[in-house]
Amino acid sequence: MKTKVGLLYGGKSAEHKVSMQTAMAVIKALDLEKFEIHPIYISEEGQWVKGPQLQGPVSSVKELEFSQGEALPPTALAPTLFQGAQDKGPFDVIFPLLHGPNGEDGTVQGLLELLNLPYVGNGVLASSAGMDKVIMKNIFAQAGLPQVKYVWFIRSEWENETEAAYDQVERELGYPCFVKPANLGSSVGISKCMNRSELEEAFKEAFQFDRKIIIEEGVTAREIEAGVLGNDYPECSVAGEIVPKVEFYDYKAKYEDGDTALIIPAEISEIEYSELRDMAIKAFKALDCSGLVRADFFLTREGKLYINEVNTMPGFTPFSMFPLLWKHTGVEYPQLIERLVNLAIERHAEKQSIKHTM
Repeated sequence: MKTKVGLLYGGKSAEHKVSMQTAMAVIKALDLEKFEIHPIYISEEGQWVKGPQLQGPVSSVKELEFSQGEALPPTALAPTLFQGAQDKGPFDVIFPLLHGPNGEDGTVQGLLELLNLPYVGNGVLASSAGMDKVIMKNIFAQAGLPQVKYVWFIRSEWENETEAAYDQVERELGYPCFVKPANLGSSVGISKCMNRSELEEAFKEAFQFDRKIIIEEGVTAREIEAGVLGNDYPECSVAGEIVPKVEFYDYKAKYEDGDTALIIPAEISEIEYSELRDMAIKAFKALDCSGLVRADFFLTREGKLYINEVNTMPGFTPFSMFPLLWKHTGVEYPQLIERLVNLAIERHAEKQSIKHTM
């Protein structure tokens, strides 16, 4: 009996293209002898379309951008959207391949919880907390994880006290600093600032993507990442290092140019790796994560390790770090996908065992 997998991808998000690339990679990796693949496409306008069951790999993203099929707006979603094509039974598992708001932030996870469907990856709380960099950093601070200094603002605060916001950044963080939308990933809307003029432009840029932004202290450090996989007993991959050929690892370098060098395993000491592994798992547990995260760190010349953030739905593009980290740990990409599916089914089964009435 094949496992029926509903692939949910696209999305009404600035990271729509990233999600499409992720979907392509996952489809290529899934073993059609073991899995039925049912695509569910969300257009950039927010239209949901269930495509026909895939009979083989697809050669281009265009093949996954369905304009015909069982279409429903998100305001009229029905459980039938998440049923298999042949026997009309529910899918065995949903694989959300959505990045950014309206997908990675707990909204879709909440829908799947209401429909009582198993799904790959993090639950509502971990997804929403991991998406919001401010909330995530506050939780990490409570857990005692070391971080660089940061401040944050909502748009109305900045509009009403513009100069005070810039003054606070300069007083508490100084330059260089990084300005980011609080609820967006994949390096969209991020700017590095070296002076007041660049800071002003960076605020305007970041507020195009979110009502809340975060500004982080710039440190001279190596960018080290690790993958975490599991539910209650998470495991950590080998560490990898990102060496951008540009000034910092922006969206273009990540997804368009591949303009970076990835060093796996990272050239760090056993002591540094041990600390990084412990911090990655501690961050995973602090957010109550499940399935997977990619944990990102800064390692200074003095050997000081800071956690930067975790990504609760890291990409699976050809340039993505997460699957490469696990490949070097001994888990090939198809095996990684299967493990994630099994972890989703395991977590769902545990939830079904919980009593909801007295």
